[in-house]
Amino acid sequence: MKYVTAALLLMLPAFAGVNASELEPFAMPRTEVVPISDKATDRQYALYVKLPENYLENPEKQYPVIYTTDAKWHMDMLSGTTEYLMPEVILVGVSWQLDLDDDREFVSRFRDYTPVASTNAERQAQYQFGQAAEHLSFIRNDVIPFVEQNYRVNDQRAYLGYSLGGAFGAYALFAAPNTFNHYILGSPAFNEISLAFTSTLGQQAKPNLEAAEPSVFVSIGELETSEMELTNGFLTVLERARRSGLTHSGLQVIENSDHGSAVPETFVRAIKWLSQQTSD
Repeated sequence: MKYVTAALLLMLPAFAGVNASELEPFAMPRTEVVPISDKATDRQYALYVKLPENYLENPEKQYPVIYTTDAKWHMDMLSGTTEYLMPEVILVGVSWQLDLDDDREFVSRFRDYTPVASTNAERQAQYQFGQAAEHLSFIRNDVIPFVEQNYRVNDQRAYLGYSLGGAFGAYALFAAPNTFNHYILGSPAFNEISLAFTSTLGQQAKPNLEAAEPSVFVSIGELETSEMELTNGFLTVLERARRSGLTHSGLQVIENSDHGSAVPETFVRAIKWLSQQTSD
């Protein structure tokens, strides 16, 4: 061991003078960044597309796709999880809006992932809540067609969203159930107004649910006590929708976890669940 330590000490001077800005940044393997615009609004976004390891060596093979919002937060964990649990899948991360004059790069998620406006006039003016319909149209009319025209995909599409992204997934589930076959909704960030809106959509969605027959995974951290009642209310909405062909996992409670610490286990459980859904 002392020889290893000595060798490492001898190497230190070679690195001590290296400025971090001179080091080569790490790029996720087999991943490309594709600019894309929302044609209806001219908002600029990017897609982070990760391909399976043998994608180029198997030109006839088609793959399922997992789409996720909050791409900068999710792609690394989603990549690592699927690498071991579901390697034969294409990942597509949808960025936040890029061409915003705002230092908070994630600010567009408050507008894009929420289906109803805030009743607080000051917060509404600041964040422009309630444009989930426009963002869903962007995903349906621009993102999915682009992916399906440029990559070898099969007919299995899944969505993974967490927190506000989970609430957006719940909105998409009932507003346009056939957008995805499978919906992963981690700790969906409902309030009473958005849950009531989602419940109303669910009651109206019966014919579309019967045609799409989507499957849904829902999770929450055990320590998210203030959100538990709202999430159970959403499970009641899902249970009513069972009669319309929807299936769901039941509420997956991540033990000893709050809203942040539940994320890793949520991804692991969700991808295990999704792998079973797509292999049936």
